[in-house]
Amino acid sequence: MTDKDMIAAVTLLIALLSYVPYVVSICRGKTKPHAFSWIIWAVVTAIVFVAQMVDGGGSGAWVTGFSAACLTLIALLSLWRGEMSRTRSDWIVFGGALAAIPLWLLTQNPVWSVCLVTAIDAVAYIPTLRKSWHKPYEEMVYKSALTGVKHAGTLLALQNLSIVTVIYPLVSLIMEVIVVVMLLARRWAVSRVT
Repeated sequence: MTDKDMIAAVTLLIALLSYVPYVVSICRGKTKPHAFSWIIWAVVTAIVFVAQMVDGGGSGAWVTGFSAACLTLIALLSLWRGEMSRTRSDWIVFGGALAAIPLWLLTQNPVWSVCLVTAIDAVAYIPTLRKSWHKPYEEMVYKSALTGVKHAGTLLALQNLSIVTVIYPLVSLIMEVIVVVMLLARRWAVSRVT
């Protein structure tokens, strides 16, 4: 087992530690994920996993594949127990993200494809950020923090560093940091008002 494989194994464990409590919290009705975000993330992550494998991402791509499976489960759960309100902007983001997927298929260039799906993934944070701004206790800071660590571990475990393999986990790491900071700031602001 190489160092990269060991980093990937630890990162898979971190991913598991972030997703299991999140799934349990959804089932208990405490966490209410926004379905639009999770559906897009599941599709995009599966696409990135394939691109990373094709570009030689090796054990670093394992984490992306495992994440795609977990995101699919959470997307399905969010349809059952997630945030039920949908704003016009949520529908626009969701429709725009889904409409961009055929553009990804037409690019025929792995760099542009991964950049496009990474942009779609980043835009998919909008419904979750909007919902979390108004309901900051319906998302788990712990999960987003561990997911950020997972993306950092993925970057360290990638066996081939290229735009194709690096851009998605790097942007995802940045987005998770934004989520954590926003949730903590909003919780602090709400607690001062009440």
